[in-house]
Amino acid sequence: MQSGSVTTPFGRRPMTLALIKQQVASTEIRSNKSVDKWKVFRDACEARVRLGLQDRALAVLSALLSFYPETHLRQGDALIVFPSNAQLSIRAHGIAGATLRRHLAALVDAGLILRKDSANGKRYVRKDRAGAIEDAFGFDLSPLLVRSEELAQMAQQLAADHALLRRTKEALTIRRRDARKLISAAIEEGASGDWGKVQDIYQALVARIPRSPTIHDLAPILEEMELLCAEIVNQLDLLDNSENVSSNDVQFERHIQNSHTESLNELEPGSGNKLEAKIEPEKRPTAEPPKAFPLSMVMRACPEVASYAPGGAISNWRDLMATAVVVRSMLGVTPNAYQDACDVMGPEGAAVAVACILERAGHINSAGGYLRDLTSKARRGEFSLGPMLMALLRANGSAERRVG
Repeated sequence: MQSGSVTTPFGRRPMTLALIKQQVASTEIRSNKSVDKWKVFRDACEARVRLGLQDRALAVLSALLSFYPETHLRQGDALIVFPSNAQLSIRAHGIAGATLRRHLAALVDAGLILRKDSANGKRYVRKDRAGAIEDAFGFDLSPLLVRSEELAQMAQQLAADHALLRRTKEALTIRRRDARKLISAAIEEGASGDWGKVQDIYQALVARIPRSPTIHDLAPILEEMELLCAEIVNQLDLLDNSENVSSNDVQFERHIQNSHTESLNELEPGSGNKLEAKIEPEKRPTAEPPKAFPLSMVMRACPEVASYAPGGAISNWRDLMATAVVVRSMLGVTPNAYQDACDVMGPEGAAVAVACILERAGHINSAGGYLRDLTSKARRGEFSLGPMLMALLRANGSAERRVG
């Protein structure tokens, strides 16, 4: 390192290793490098948040650049400007002296300018007899030339981040509207299902949106809102299909009952009346109970159940219900207990209950007895899956934070 490439600050301002590195870097600019000073300034404005600068600091930087006579900063030219604080204050829109000094220090700390102080701390230029500059003391703009590519990349990345955040906000706004109006339509038109729970899930997602969100805040909320909308549409489709299937099943049921009665009479002619008295009509199939919780939420609360699925993944409700049958057998739950749970909670609800029991299997002595107890409470209206899922979500979230 050449000692002439480093100057120390005047007065009480300390010298730091970062300042030394910046000064050395300013002497190692690529040969013939040139950049438009206002383009670099615009990039610095775009990247001001990452640089840790305020608007007033950028106003001071603009004032400093205005004292440099050329439009381009070039390697080999004298890139030092030496205005007084009074001149800088005027061009920085009348900024106060103390504020000016604070923002000059911020520009130095951000690595955008360097100080080249004279022996007495004054800023001035020394010229030869021909008028050429021999030496100048003031603010060195070389760091802007050195970091021009870095500032441009930083500005482009921040612009891309802002665009992504804007698109995510727009998408979330649309999905919020979709979910709200779908739920309202289902309630107003009397669609069967526990839409109060669905609305609670929607409101819980909305409540998680912070006042000043980042992309990391919004991305998972958008994903869950999209899943919620998909589940609502799927649930409404299932209800529509169930109504059609039920209508067809009634006709089919009558045909089967008539055919069955006739065949029995033919086989045992003398006992037809007795048989007809004993035969009970088959129960009319009911619509599938609504899935009030997004499948993604269930899988976050009960990740263990996926390890029993074919291929180790559950991508839809049918996969979960098929896997629950396997888990039910593994836990020692009898077919009768599981069927009773399906009758009371619905096939999806019973599958979710089994997944929750699997998640807490180490704390449950008898999985079958526990499921029967839940079924009894659900039949009396004293149990719902929501609190159980939320408790598991909180427990799994705490465990992930401890591991992280």
